[in-house]
Amino acid sequence: QVKLVESGGGLVQAGGSLRLSCTASGSNFSPDTMGWYRQFPGKQRESVASITGGGASNYADSVKGRATIPRDNGKNTVFLQMNSLKPEDTAVYYCNARRYASGWPPYDYWGQGTQVTVSS
Repeated sequence: QVKLVESGGGLVQAGGSLRLSCTASGSNFSPDTMGWYRQFPGKQRESVASITGGGASNYADSVKGRATIPRDNGKNTVFLQMNSLKPEDTAVYYCNARRYASGWPPYDYWGQGTQVTVSS
């Protein structure tokens, strides 16, 4: 059974930084892509950043230049480092791990979510 455990959320002042971490566990589990999504109240979950096993990363326009997504493949761990935080970054952040299989749609695993609140 695959499990994603997140940590690092909380209350941060505008202009500050935070670092989220997520570790995926499960027998022989090796995700292809890992990433972070966030969800605002009443809105759909949206991608913040993602990174492949080879280190190729992608960022939402709203966080480009403010976020990095390091990954430790050996530990199935992904981080989200966000700087210059804004009140509009306030959301629940979810870790995602994705597996691809030929001929099948990608399969997503999700963490439980961690609240990030940025005060003005």
